[in-house]
Amino acid sequence: MTTETNVPDIVIVTGMSGAGRSTAAKALEDLDWFVVDNLPPGLLATMADLGGRVKDAVPRIAVVVDVRSRAFTEDLHTAIAELEARGVHPRVVFLEAGDPDLVRRFESVRRPHPLQGDGRLVDGIARERDLVREVRAEADLVIDTSGLNVHELRAKIVSFFGTDTGGPSLRATVVSFGYKYGLPVDADLVVDCRFLPNPHWVPELRPKTGRDADVRDYVLGQSGAKEFLDAYTEVLRLLAAGYDREGKHYVTLAVGCTGGKHRSVAMAEQIAARLRDEGIEVQVAHRDLGRE
Repeated sequence: MTTETNVPDIVIVTGMSGAGRSTAAKALEDLDWFVVDNLPPGLLATMADLGGRVKDAVPRIAVVVDVRSRAFTEDLHTAIAELEARGVHPRVVFLEAGDPDLVRRFESVRRPHPLQGDGRLVDGIARERDLVREVRAEADLVIDTSGLNVHELRAKIVSFFGTDTGGPSLRATVVSFGYKYGLPVDADLVVDCRFLPNPHWVPELRPKTGRDADVRDYVLGQSGAKEFLDAYTEVLRLLAAGYDREGKHYVTLAVGCTGGKHRSVAMAEQIAARLRDEGIEVQVAHRDLGRE
């Protein structure tokens, strides 16, 4: 007798040790996801089968997978391929953080890194970063937790999954940033607004930001600004259609200028508005606003 099954929605939470996997898992649990920590990748298909049974079915399952499973990369790729063959399309959330943040977090709890062995903490971090490189490259969503506290990370998880129905719609995060502070490590796409004149050199605009109407009007009134927005919107329209076909649900767009205060902020807001007009759910973050 064949047991009738439903197809559960599965999210795989992985990433660097110390980057906040446990916090993300607890946030998902609070959102009524069934969460399993440290599940060997080889048991993912079994978990999907159990969760999809009609009687007492579990519609949404979050699984934390990490380097404690020693054949991590190979086993995870095999497990995902097996799920795909069964008609289950898992989403992979990768939690990232810079080395200084990871070192500080491990030192604060006085625990060794799982791959540290007899070496130093930074050796374990380097080994893990090399091990998870391919998984990170193929993840559906990369979240950089550098500088975030547990409440801020929880808020990010809630923003992505709080109203998640498991559908194919694309969700975008548009992040403005300053090049002098470094590129956002979780960006899928990066555009440079430094081709536009800088409001910093206009005395009455310098203390203001790209959220102010006169700064916005100054930026959008420059030669090439509207043409750039029109062309980039068309590119994003094509990408969104492709992401939808490929089952990619999340994309982070980074918009940069020198300091992350004027041009990138104004342009990020405009890009977000145009994406909303396309029916894409968007959240906006101005990473470096107020940092100067």
